[in-house]
Amino acid sequence: MITDIIQLLPDAVANQIAAGEVIQRPASLVKELVENAIDAGSTNIQIIVKDSGRTLIQIIDNGSGMSETDARLSFERHATSKIRSATDLFAIRTMGFRGEALASIAAVAQVEMKTKRKVDDVGTCIEISGSVVESQQPCNCSDGSSFSVKNLFFNVPARRKFLKSNNVEFRHILDEFHRIVLANPDITFSLFHNNEEIYNLPATSLKQRIVTAISKNLNQSLIAINTETSLINIRGFIGKPEFAKKSSGEQYFFVNNRYMKNPYFYRAVLNAYERILPPETQPSFFLFFNVNPENIDINIHPTKTEIKFTDENAIFQIIQAAVRETLGKHNVVPSIDFEIESLVEIPQLTKDTDIVAPDVHINHEFNPFAKQKTKFSSSVSYFDSQNKSNLKHWEKLYEDVGKKDFPDENIPAMPQVESDNLIQLATNAHSNFFQFKTKYILTPVKSGLMVIDQKRAHERILYEKYVATLELRAGFSQRILFPKTFDLNTLDASILQDIMDDLHVLGFEISELGKNTFAINGIPADFEIADPEGFLISMLDYFKNCEADIKISAREKIALSLAKANAIWYNKPLTVEQMQNLCDNLFACSVPNYTADGNLIVTVIMDDEFEKRLKK
Repeated sequence: MITDIIQLLPDAVANQIAAGEVIQRPASLVKELVENAIDAGSTNIQIIVKDSGRTLIQIIDNGSGMSETDARLSFERHATSKIRSATDLFAIRTMGFRGEALASIAAVAQVEMKTKRKVDDVGTCIEISGSVVESQQPCNCSDGSSFSVKNLFFNVPARRKFLKSNNVEFRHILDEFHRIVLANPDITFSLFHNNEEIYNLPATSLKQRIVTAISKNLNQSLIAINTETSLINIRGFIGKPEFAKKSSGEQYFFVNNRYMKNPYFYRAVLNAYERILPPETQPSFFLFFNVNPENIDINIHPTKTEIKFTDENAIFQIIQAAVRETLGKHNVVPSIDFEIESLVEIPQLTKDTDIVAPDVHINHEFNPFAKQKTKFSSSVSYFDSQNKSNLKHWEKLYEDVGKKDFPDENIPAMPQVESDNLIQLATNAHSNFFQFKTKYILTPVKSGLMVIDQKRAHERILYEKYVATLELRAGFSQRILFPKTFDLNTLDASILQDIMDDLHVLGFEISELGKNTFAINGIPADFEIADPEGFLISMLDYFKNCEADIKISAREKIALSLAKANAIWYNKPLTVEQMQNLCDNLFACSVPNYTADGNLIVTVIMDDEFEKRLKK
């Protein structure tokens, strides 16, 4: 007899499945509970964390609180005060609305909630563990709500095992904290970690909130943006190009005060900065969009960070135009300078002005074929400055055409010209190594012309060197005569603390002075660093970019970040000996063709390609 095989899941199992989507790590829990506190009308929210959320996460607010019945019902699945019908999904301006958060949290942790409304004499205390209600009773508590979540994933050991180190998990909490406090500058926030106050942010303006929460250095780099259209209103701040960073950590989009990720809109912002950013840098921006809720769908992802717009193409154009206009108003983009003396005199005309036709003078003796010097004489007249007798031997230039390899002695010296489109040859005319656009190294090989990216090549060399030093723990340090002190934001300070031991192995001597202040006392003996503070900050930017790549180990990320920060930059002229040494060291590497993060270093333009291009 065949029996039915489909059955309904028990509530506890269903809640754990939902928790897998909603509560991915301690930071997810902080996000859900703080957003509930904001929806409750709180003006003061405290966040208390221990062991990066593994042991305790407590959220205390002064919001509206709940009645005894609402308190119990709030832990049921899909219990919400925000939605009464499906059409309400398209008019949402609050943070939480699905009614899954508390049920999901209670399924994977031990939860105690105390809540009280202002109209009530006593509050309600509920204790739940693994979806099981252990007690509910009256209690004395302040107006508002207090959630204490202990032993996260205590009943799902597989999920707990996959949590990262405390420093990494705490950085994820800081990420969520920053997103929330930036969207709500009118609310007072405080954050404590292991009994230490990390942030105390009073209600303030948006710019001041950005400066105090993200970085003090942003104060001089922000430009206000404010654009209103019938489709979308944009406000916030964008960063000046000269303050752009290597990492993308200071880039935020908010829609109706909800943080979102949108690569398409990110491209719109970058397009507005086109040609005014330093190489390989990204601008800071804090953009807040106000859109009719009917024109967006925030219900397409459990974390609600991916939002669908009805007319993305139009919004793309508006964002690009708004950012470009703001940069232009603040003289950030190149513009016409009306203060300089004009090359063309424009006369002022009146009604009485006589219009006279200009005289046109024609030189009837002009011969366009006559030999004369032009403004391009630096290249055209090159042979004029040479010994005339040398021109008799021009045939020798073609003696070796058709051979696979060109002997060094037959490579003619080329002129040093100003055009960027021509190869700048080294002073040694007999070298096989040439530098092109102070970016690429060219050298002939049997199959064609090899092109090497000089910066990426140096990155690969340094990367393998640093990895070997970390494995052998063989770094040496040289002391700095005057230690360099510098301040970091909380996120960067956490990263530096996490990698401090490995930096010490490489030869860095860094001491922590408290309050996110550090001192550099020594640098690796083989490092040539003029600005140790700027170098470390740049390295941290690179580290944040590759931190999310799970394919690379922690030490490899450190080595890669240091290599990127210490590699020779583009636009640096190299001597023949330097190019020779760089190529020799590159091909001594275990993987010379690609950087550690997968970028191509070497390519060869085959002989056949030249033949195709030079055919009649």
